[in-house]
Amino acid sequence: MAVAAHHAFAGALQHARARTLSLVAPYSRAEMERVQHPLMSPLDWDLGHIAAYEDLWIAHRHGGGALLRGDLADLYDAFETPRAVRGDIPFLRGQDVFDYLDAVRARTLEVLESRGPGDGTLFEMVIRHEAQHNETMRQTLFLANLPGGYPTSAPRDAGLPEGWIDIPAGDFSLGADAAGFAFDNERPRHRVDVGGFQIARRPVTNATWLSFCEGGGYERREWWSDEGWAWKEEYDITHPEGWTAHGRPRDDHDRPVMHVSWFEADAFARAHGARLPTEAEWEKAATWTQEPVAQIGEAFEWTSSHFGGYPGFTAHPYREYSEVFFGDRYRVLRGSSWATEPRLRSITFRNWDLPQRRQIFAGVRLAKDVV
Repeated sequence: MAVAAHHAFAGALQHARARTLSLVAPYSRAEMERVQHPLMSPLDWDLGHIAAYEDLWIAHRHGGGALLRGDLADLYDAFETPRAVRGDIPFLRGQDVFDYLDAVRARTLEVLESRGPGDGTLFEMVIRHEAQHNETMRQTLFLANLPGGYPTSAPRDAGLPEGWIDIPAGDFSLGADAAGFAFDNERPRHRVDVGGFQIARRPVTNATWLSFCEGGGYERREWWSDEGWAWKEEYDITHPEGWTAHGRPRDDHDRPVMHVSWFEADAFARAHGARLPTEAEWEKAATWTQEPVAQIGEAFEWTSSHFGGYPGFTAHPYREYSEVFFGDRYRVLRGSSWATEPRLRSITFRNWDLPQRRQIFAGVRLAKDVV
């Protein structure tokens, strides 16, 4: 069993790294060093951060060794160096960052060989961390209008019917069970009582959102919250991020709309006499077997819920993954996107961001109260 786990983790580490290197392969040294968008990190910083995180948790914490580059610890700490300053700090560039990635990986494999994976938690966390940064880097590429920031395959399940699914009132188990890997914010699993509701069979598409735009969706004050309207007016928001200057989608009209903020999602729902689902409703619907909801996995979906810990939450293995973001500033997104590594796809996975953010591959699925 230990040998099988060793090979499985070694293979998963290799797969994650191959994805990372393939993602950045088309870009020049100048493009890798550049701040492509004020909201995002330089791609080279992301690479260095991936390596530093891996060295911290595997060679240092699991293996008991010193950090390979202790002098880089603060530079690649996401809290010590917020995104706004990352373009101005001496992060590793060019071949230096690739050499750092390689050196850290060699140490990781040595620790895996000598100590084994333990219970596997730290190795799984490192693998998923790299996959999450792949998606973040694709967000950077999207904002910079570079290849790699847009889906290239045809939309899946585009022919699914519109309409609503009725989910009756009742309790269900919310969150990940105790077996296997899950992030700390997905646990503990607990029973939740959910009232009856309706949920849309499929996410809102580009075509439907275009109708919203053309019908005055960004002009009708009554559909927007006070905070959402103030944000929209300040930044002159008239359509989703990434659409053309003429307010047209660049992507297939049958694909779920993406790159809309929570504010926009909330206004769209109000305009259609609906609302956003709570995350408990979303997860209950995702597990509903009588009439399955389409989980096409092309866009994360905003919920109405604020991000917080479940009853009995325990931070593991560190507070900065989830707990420091708890409160009423962040909204929860559920599901996954076209850019999400399959290893990360789970109906219990919780994503979160500020309500004004649009870089995430995020869309909308509507819900309604049962009357």
